[in-house]
Amino acid sequence: MTVYSPIQDHAVAVAPHPFEQLSPARIVDAVESLGFWLPGEPFALNSYENRVFLFHDDERLRWVVKFYRPHRWSDAQIQEEHDFLAELDEADVPVAAPWRDAEGRSLHHFDDFRFALFPQVSGQAPELENPVHLFALGDLIGQLHAVARRRTFVHRQRLDVTGMVEESREQVLTAPWMTRQQRQAYERISEKLGEQLKARAWPAESLIRTHGDCHLGNILGRDEHFALVDFDDCLMAPAVQDLWMMLTAQHDQEAQMQLSELLEGYEQHLDFPRAELAWIEPLRGLRLMRYAAWLVTRWSDPAFPRAFPWVADEGYWDQHLRTLEQQRQLLEESPRWLT
Repeated sequence: MTVYSPIQDHAVAVAPHPFEQLSPARIVDAVESLGFWLPGEPFALNSYENRVFLFHDDERLRWVVKFYRPHRWSDAQIQEEHDFLAELDEADVPVAAPWRDAEGRSLHHFDDFRFALFPQVSGQAPELENPVHLFALGDLIGQLHAVARRRTFVHRQRLDVTGMVEESREQVLTAPWMTRQQRQAYERISEKLGEQLKARAWPAESLIRTHGDCHLGNILGRDEHFALVDFDDCLMAPAVQDLWMMLTAQHDQEAQMQLSELLEGYEQHLDFPRAELAWIEPLRGLRLMRYAAWLVTRWSDPAFPRAFPWVADEGYWDQHLRTLEQQRQLLEESPRWLT
């Protein structure tokens, strides 16, 4: 869900978006340029940031091919993602590591596109009300972080509160859909929320390599066995970044159950820094701001108006303002998650 400057998308707004050039024939040609043969046409999977397709080869093995959004990540940033996945796979952490050719390359080029192949991970999303699943998820993230702490990212982003708050505010305020009153309210609320987030920013020494986007769509499996997919947003962040999105319960008793099971599973591998629990609500607030910014900066991609037409409605911005204000008020209260 990482956002970037609207200038990049604006520059191609008057011309066909690059992804519109990604025809089925071009997808097949790209995959077959690596020595595969596809007996059928690839099947498009739900993905907006990149373009992702499922296919099977002539041996009936199932693969996922991901075409990276142009201008978003550098080759070095993508390669660092791939190398992290290879490191996790070697340590038997259940992830989908990218396929490499005979020369060891995992990032491939075809025409103007960069792409990678991954083995398909099948299964269903975990149930966050199920204690067994929660323990398994904590165990999975604990395994991930035990490896992640061995090194640092050099090229990937850092979860920088100040920079991301200011970037998100600027991007939303340049969007054309808010009324004058909504824009004034957004300026006021987002400024106050941003000040709260900056005041609770995490120190640089707390940052480790993380998946970065651990929501249910990126975790698949069966029973108590799960795997992580889509490391497209991996970055240097506090450890709690990979746990807080699984804390979905509205009532305190259920929320504490979720947290307890996650931490018990996590601590099969290493101690969790409990002080980071105070950053859960700031992280949620930051994500709320970044998500709206992500939507408006991607609007020149034809997939976005089709998938998110309500972004152009006043009602969406009214609800967004209410949500930001609720989060701002929540941050004024005592931290909910400290144990």
